[in-house]
Amino acid sequence: GTSSRQPSNMMRCCTVLIFLILITITLATSAFSVSTNTMSSSYLDNIPMGPPDAILGIAQAFRSCEDPNKVNVCIGAYRDANGQPWVLPSVRQAELVFKEENKEYLPIEGDVAFVEKALTFAYGQEAPLERIAGVQSLSGTGACRIGGAFLGRFLPKGTKIYIPDPTWGNHLKIFAEAGLVVERYRYYNRATNGLNLKGLLEDIGNAPDNSVVLLHACAHNPTGCDPTHDEWKTICKLIQSKRLIAFFDSAYQGFASGNAEQDAWALRYFVSQNVPVLLAQSFAKNFGLYGERCGTLSIICDSPEQREKVMSQLRLVIRPMYSNPPKHGSSIVRTILSDEKLTAQYYTECKTMADRIAEMRTKLVSTLEKVGSTHDWSHVTNQIGMFAYTGCNKEMCDILTEKYAIFLTKDGRISIAGLNDANVEYVAKAIYDVTEGKPITLEE
Repeated sequence: GTSSRQPSNMMRCCTVLIFLILITITLATSAFSVSTNTMSSSYLDNIPMGPPDAILGIAQAFRSCEDPNKVNVCIGAYRDANGQPWVLPSVRQAELVFKEENKEYLPIEGDVAFVEKALTFAYGQEAPLERIAGVQSLSGTGACRIGGAFLGRFLPKGTKIYIPDPTWGNHLKIFAEAGLVVERYRYYNRATNGLNLKGLLEDIGNAPDNSVVLLHACAHNPTGCDPTHDEWKTICKLIQSKRLIAFFDSAYQGFASGNAEQDAWALRYFVSQNVPVLLAQSFAKNFGLYGERCGTLSIICDSPEQREKVMSQLRLVIRPMYSNPPKHGSSIVRTILSDEKLTAQYYTECKTMADRIAEMRTKLVSTLEKVGSTHDWSHVTNQIGMFAYTGCNKEMCDILTEKYAIFLTKDGRISIAGLNDANVEYVAKAIYDVTEGKPITLEE
């Protein structure tokens, strides 16, 4: 009888032991889950709300606005005479040509044939491609980021980059993130609504040797105010004498004047004078490829051997950043610039965009005069490119938005591309209302 009871007792002991083990595991798992959830929750709870982007936030406010008269003159994107986005016919044609291409990865440096065509477009037919290190980038923003990272890696710690005041707001963040010390140089004179050449030369003249100077190649954003050729020569001579590095940002070649060769004049002049040059090149505006994120970053080198070394380092910058670029936009540009007929068609279409913007500049100013404005608005017609720097201050801009549902940045910049025959009079009357009897220059 005793031997028959022993197995039964053993089984009960085993059952109890297994039960205790299961309870222990359950409690441990539950405790770990609670601990993990608490940890995850607390670290996320400590993250503050970030501020909205100054420009994209305004675009969101425009979309949310229900006023039937609302006008968006904030975002830098071309609109046709009906206020609609325009895909260039040459772009559509190019997409038909390469539609059978595969979807394989591009190399780290991108589509080499595209880069060659893009650099020739920027630097000219006589460009010394054998000593230009060029890589495909995620449009102009990506090009600035790659260039900034490269400079931050190979220039001495604490090197300064001088950026115009005002400038495209993202410039400041990009180069600070890249590890450069961001400084400003005076660019625009609000007293004259024109270029502040004296202030510009003084500030760049005070920059330490071997600093970097950011220059807008054409159609300065946000002012639309560019130096003349003689003024560019003066700036170039100073940069050369100070042994500074010129970092050009070219977002509007061809889109500014309607002539891509003319818009590249400053860049090509600096290269001809043997100034050390980097170029951030974008095809968003001039080819209408906003969503394709297509551009290049290039660096002028002293020799083909130096170029190979620079290329190797650019690859090392890009690889951990985004590995390699998308190919659809670059295929469009490569196809257009590789075909004489498509190239000619593209130049015509680009001039169409530039001409429409120039026409709307003139119409805005003439309508302001027509509705009774007594201000001198000639600075608007003298400016070039997508934007006009109106002279409106923050208070005026707030009234334009709150009272008239006209959405613009707080510095008074408007995108001329957002104007058309249907809304230009409405905008002109609103500007007249907020500016009449008040100064649009600092000294008026």
